[in-house]
Amino acid sequence: MLELKNVCKTFNPGTVNEKKALTGLNLSLKHGDFATIVGSNGAGKSTMFNAITGSFFTDEGAIILNGEDITFKKEHFRSKDIGHLFQDPLLGTAPHMTIEENMALAYLRASTAKTAFFSRISKKEKQKFREHLSLLGMGLEDRMKNPVGLLSGGQRQALTLLMATMVTPKLLLLDEHTAALDPATAEKVLKLTKEIVKDRNITCLMVTHNMHQALELGNRTLMMDSGHIVFDVSGEERAKLTVDDLLEKFKDNAGKSLDNDRILLSSAEGE
Repeated sequence: MLELKNVCKTFNPGTVNEKKALTGLNLSLKHGDFATIVGSNGAGKSTMFNAITGSFFTDEGAIILNGEDITFKKEHFRSKDIGHLFQDPLLGTAPHMTIEENMALAYLRASTAKTAFFSRISKKEKQKFREHLSLLGMGLEDRMKNPVGLLSGGQRQALTLLMATMVTPKLLLLDEHTAALDPATAEKVLKLTKEIVKDRNITCLMVTHNMHQALELGNRTLMMDSGHIVFDVSGEERAKLTVDDLLEKFKDNAGKSLDNDRILLSSAEGE
């Protein structure tokens, strides 16, 4: 479903602020893979996501989605096939537009019709929006005419997840999408995420700072450092790993210890 071949990206080349963000990044995902990603700050996790979504063009390498080379496709073309959730709940929705209007934009964006953005949402489609919202269990189906800006962070993040998957994407990117939420809301959004990804068989990449989630969620765990993947595990080998094993694998492959305080704290909390 997704192939990254020798992807490289350097920001501010030739200046004192030069930053090699991606260095020979290679990754291959099969249809239905759900891979979690962990790594230190600056490892290249979010940069990889932005390269996939087309926020910038890479310096080298190729990005192939479902057999199509999208390396130089513009961001709005890729958005038809790629869902993307951010850590900040305020991103991904238009606060001054209503819940219904936000859902309509997401629905039409993913449409393959050339005249989609000039279409009108029918009563049948509005009813479909209402049914989707009811699945969240947050009462948002009765607030469709309310501006999104009135919602809590958890409600907005749940709505964004719904918008990103309302028309099943070929690829779903989750960039620590529960990290800014309170524990109870984060648990609810994560549960919803697992249900949607499983029910739709969506190919998914999820960045997390929680080492237990990294081993328990999905079918594959990736560890990144210095702009590339240093460890990739799945199947029986993954099932046998503990959090301490994962930290040791990172040290062996990256040549240094993982230095993300949030990740280390999450591993200690599970003991």
